[in-house]
Amino acid sequence: MASLPPVTNLMAFEAVARRRSFALAAAELHLTASAISHQVARLEAHLGVRLLERSAHGVRLSAAGEQYLSRVGGALSAIAAATEDMRQGVANSLYVHCSPSLATLWLMPRLPSFAQAYPDIALNLSAAHIHSDFALGPVDLDIRYGVPRWPDLVVEPLFEERIVPLASPALIRAHRLKRVDQLPGVPLIQSNVSVVQWSDWLGAYSDQRAPERYSLRFDRAQMAMEAAIQGLGIALESATLAGRHIAEGRLRPVFGLDKAMKVKAHFAVYPARHAKRPPVEAFLAWIHGEASK
Repeated sequence: MASLPPVTNLMAFEAVARRRSFALAAAELHLTASAISHQVARLEAHLGVRLLERSAHGVRLSAAGEQYLSRVGGALSAIAAATEDMRQGVANSLYVHCSPSLATLWLMPRLPSFAQAYPDIALNLSAAHIHSDFALGPVDLDIRYGVPRWPDLVVEPLFEERIVPLASPALIRAHRLKRVDQLPGVPLIQSNVSVVQWSDWLGAYSDQRAPERYSLRFDRAQMAMEAAIQGLGIALESATLAGRHIAEGRLRPVFGLDKAMKVKAHFAVYPARHAKRPPVEAFLAWIHGEASK
């Protein structure tokens, strides 16, 4: 076994080869792109062959890399599966991965009730915008945001959300906002990854077109809401996720909740085999109960 390279180097190579990107592999493994690059370089030095071809267009496998991945990828999957099988006997552990904004704005404030209801379950929660790969990690359940195109997985919608323009009370007063046709005179905040864009909302409630330029752009709902709280513009976000901000008066639906686009965009996602674990059953029952309130 002395000739085996470090497992971390193998995992870095496999992630880059599968994702075709150092940045995506780094996000998946919670490392920097530089660290991933160094690990792959160490593996290539250990083997004495070039595994990846780097260019301005991205990353692709060399012939040697293709051959090595076909064998190493299966071995890593086998290790992950064996580890998961061992974890089946650990009745009090639960690994949940979640989209960042939902984790911060909606899930975290509710976790005390889960801890109180299930004090014997040790919950491990992580958050990132990249979905979990159940074949490679210890995650039991993933709470995802987006369009549900995830074959071979159980996908359960959590709740219906109302997407509305949100702004601070001070900004609404300053611009005397009462009508949709006043929006061209107010800075709009863009959420790059939202399933509902300004073009969708404006098309539903006006004859206006979305602006070519936005005051601010964010890739997290949490940041867009915070910018709106600071009076930097109007965010088009979920009233569900903004619930606490609305209740405490930091944000207000600019035109009320009547002018909302309804979507189902947050989902509990997991392999069917995970449903047999009691902690997963408990968490699913709990989170659906919270979502229905």
